[in-house]
Amino acid sequence: MTAEMSAGDERLVHGMAADLVEPDWPPIGEVEARDVLAHFELAGASRPTDAVVTWRSPRPMSAAAIVRVGDRSVFLKRHHTSVRDASRLILEHRFIGHLADRGESLPAVLMTLDGASVLERDDVVYEAHEVARGLDLYRATPSWFPYHFASHARAAGRALANFHRAAADFAAPAWPMGVLSDSIDVISSRDPLEAIREVVARRPGLARSISHYRLARDVERYLVEPIATAATRVRALSPQWTHGDWHPSNLTWSSARADATVCDVVDLGLANRTVALHDLAVAIERGVIDWLDVAGVGTISVDDDALGALLAGYDEVLALTDDDAESLAAILPVAHVEFALSEVEYFGDVVDASINRDLAYHGYLLGHARWFASAAGAQLLAHLRRRGCW
Repeated sequence: MTAEMSAGDERLVHGMAADLVEPDWPPIGEVEARDVLAHFELAGASRPTDAVVTWRSPRPMSAAAIVRVGDRSVFLKRHHTSVRDASRLILEHRFIGHLADRGESLPAVLMTLDGASVLERDDVVYEAHEVARGLDLYRATPSWFPYHFASHARAAGRALANFHRAAADFAAPAWPMGVLSDSIDVISSRDPLEAIREVVARRPGLARSISHYRLARDVERYLVEPIATAATRVRALSPQWTHGDWHPSNLTWSSARADATVCDVVDLGLANRTVALHDLAVAIERGVIDWLDVAGVGTISVDDDALGALLAGYDEVLALTDDDAESLAAILPVAHVEFALSEVEYFGDVVDASINRDLAYHGYLLGHARWFASAAGAQLLAHLRRRGCW
């Protein structure tokens, strides 16, 4: 089955590979949407008694939908509090407001009738946004799939640099590592194994999830050395808030053509205080390397054109130095570590999906690090260090 969603597949969502699976969370229904939106300020719209769900997101780790209320549409998202709680969403909404004040284009957060940006209901929380401007060109495309054109990667690189420039003075402290979250606590540590132990000690769900594996042995074997290479450089960089999940389906576009530009930035669920080059490394990992073998070549391949375009676009706005290139090459092999651990906890303890937990641990946490230690991975890192080829 392909990843493109047909009308008959609407109840399915993107799996860990190029497939469609049952969702982790029940989809948002129209009765639910009407009830929830009755608590939000919808200026200029009729009351939500006539709300109709017109689209449901195929993203697997929350439930989201576009709901039409009269002649207006709203993006509604539901999170379980084991994944996102109200305090985390409020911080994301503060960050969105900061970015908007500095000229970034993101869908506006809608407020409840009580003046809050989050509606809490038992063990779930809701947020509502204006629908993003532009064309949601990649919305049926899984997060790890490539850009349609190298020129889209260039536009995304420019947009990411503009995002970093707007975010640079957001002063909130880093959000603690948790379920489906990102950070640089481990990859900036002088003792990554001890840093992971401290995270595990704070996260009983992660402790239960990693009890199936020989974590200490695997960290020593696959992660200690590349983290040591990255950590010195990460500690030397200026911390700032970043997006955390930059890939083409978290952007909307001016058209479907090759010359399209980015309209809006969406989904700040992984935003945190990290460093800009970590965010750029994540953008490379998620949009340039074909981990899922989408091309069907039987191996992990790299879209060199998209890589060069992404970096060139970024460099147009925020100039990258030779030292930045060295730092980026050092960070990229371990940029995934904290989010991979958080996925292990999500699949192992929140939704109890042992197959996906194993994929997150063996294929993602360890597998990505092993690939960067291979000849193909080393070739990519050498390519990054040669700034002249961008």
